[in-house]
Amino acid sequence: MAWNMLIFIMAISAVTLGCLLPAGWLPLLPHDKLLHFVAYAGLTVLAWRLAPAWPQFLLWQLGLLLAGALIELLQQLVPGRSFCWRDLAANAAGISAAAGSILLIRIL
Repeated sequence: MAWNMLIFIMAISAVTLGCLLPAGWLPLLPHDKLLHFVAYAGLTVLAWRLAPAWPQFLLWQLGLLLAGALIELLQQLVPGRSFCWRDLAANAAGISAAAGSILLIRIL
């Protein structure tokens, strides 16, 4: 469990850092929404490894969604970055797709 937590912390730190870097520091990202989707789907899988029981996993999903919203709000303070509802929607879609896939796999 300690390794799972360490990996989760490293992953969410990388996502947060990538989202809060000034726009001029980043290369052109043609598939920004896809990156959001994949990042939050991956974080959801890592969260499931930490809390495989459904009630706790649901709280982790909510926490990831709130973290994504906080990051989007903080982007308004970063030069060249701004809040984007579509980024938040891509985050939510990644969380939902991963959680739904995990649920489906557990049922089957």
